[in-house]
Amino acid sequence: MPHHQTRTRLSFAAVAAAALAAVLLLSACSAAASPAPGAGGGSPVAGGTLTFGRTAAVNNLDLNQQITANNAFAIDKIFEPLVSFDDNGEIIPWLADYEVDDDGLVYTFTLRDGVSFSNGEAVTPEDVLFSLERHLEVGGPLPLTAPIESIEASGDRGVVITLSGPYTPFLSELSGFANGIFPANFGGKSEEEFFKKPVGTGPFVVNEWDPNGDISFVKNEHYWQEGKPYLDGLVYKFIADDTQLRQQLAAGQIDAIDTVPAANAAEVEGAANTVLSKTKAWSTEQVFFNTQREQFADEHVRRAIAHALDREGITAATGFGTAETANVLLPPTILYSANGEKGIALDFDVAAAKKELAESAYPDGFETTLLIPSGNSQRAQIAQVIQESLAEIGITVKIEQLDIAVFRERFFAYDFDMMINNGQSDAPDPNGFITFQADPEGFSKSYWTHFTDARVTELMHEGRETPDGEKREAIYREIQQILAEKVPYIPLYFPSNLKATTEAVQGFTVLPNGSVRFQDAWLAR
Repeated sequence: MPHHQTRTRLSFAAVAAAALAAVLLLSACSAAASPAPGAGGGSPVAGGTLTFGRTAAVNNLDLNQQITANNAFAIDKIFEPLVSFDDNGEIIPWLADYEVDDDGLVYTFTLRDGVSFSNGEAVTPEDVLFSLERHLEVGGPLPLTAPIESIEASGDRGVVITLSGPYTPFLSELSGFANGIFPANFGGKSEEEFFKKPVGTGPFVVNEWDPNGDISFVKNEHYWQEGKPYLDGLVYKFIADDTQLRQQLAAGQIDAIDTVPAANAAEVEGAANTVLSKTKAWSTEQVFFNTQREQFADEHVRRAIAHALDREGITAATGFGTAETANVLLPPTILYSANGEKGIALDFDVAAAKKELAESAYPDGFETTLLIPSGNSQRAQIAQVIQESLAEIGITVKIEQLDIAVFRERFFAYDFDMMINNGQSDAPDPNGFITFQADPEGFSKSYWTHFTDARVTELMHEGRETPDGEKREAIYREIQQILAEKVPYIPLYFPSNLKATTEAVQGFTVLPNGSVRFQDAWLAR
């Protein structure tokens, strides 16, 4: 059932005033703030269980079938890919070293010596073939879209992947959690049985799991990184409300939390017993339109709304000094973002908004509903600002808050008018972000907007085949320009990854996709 909360109407001016106060507080307390997680604390200490508070439960561990963060960031503790990326977004060898031929078509991977699954059995090329071929068969929300001609075993540790044509983002694509490696033939189990108690190469193994509540892990005693993980156990504790997350962290009932609202960043950073983790993200907070709705099939309506929203004001009012205003879709942390260029986004201009609406099929405005997840105070604030802003041009917005699971069910079913959601890349290449948000034939049908543009589709395919350089940069610049003009969604701002720990947590490494490398974490107790 939807979780309803009482909302206090918050004017834009009030939010802005609160933002200014918080920014000043953030500046004032930064000099005296606790050290970043992992700073100091001496040598890592083995042992203990870390409890991580999260706002959504883990309900599925099938790596090829999932996409949302609640599942993805549990899956990547169990399964690992051949290559990964570091906290700067650089592709690095992981389960295997690799070489690429001069034509960029043949990729030769050599498994690390001694890599085993959590059951102690050695990882073989046959396991790699089975895992990747199963992903190709399933497809799923994050499919392998590279033109793979063949995947072949080579000796005891080698795997050769041959492409039929150039595909620049191939290694980036392989680095995603959906390309994790698992035993051939599911280790003799059925798929259903296997994914209830999965076996992988990751640092942790599922211990107990309530798909509607908590999940606990124990360390993988056969993990290939010597001495890691340091922790004996890891618990993902489901706490639906971000206020409860912070309260339990402050009370020492949990060790870390996955979400800190920007409005509370200064409070968390300034507290004596909590440490704020603020890192760069591959993320864009956005307003999405369901273009299957007749109002939002009208480009003039979408452009009117874009002109009516003061993105800089929203960023200041709800980002509290932790976010950057978005002028384009791609975050500046991803290659070829055009965010630094002027004149791409539609400017905040109420007169222009009214003019666009007058040219639409709805010159007198209309009523619509804005969908947001409950328990997320920041999105509730953004929604209220949007509600007030659109009222000025004659559009009446009803805000509908739903439990996060129901919220996802609704937009997965395209059962919404507008929504506030987050675009999050799973890998460093721009292709992943653009494909998920602009491919009308992809899993999400342009992030559940059903937006289609022939030129964007053409450029998207060109971008995959073009080598990195000025020509490829120009392709992604044009894509961002078209999306800014046609507005299937409105990028609002680029948030930071904001998480928090107690002072006892060390080695808390957050990746740009928002995941935490818990094999590096330890408890100084």
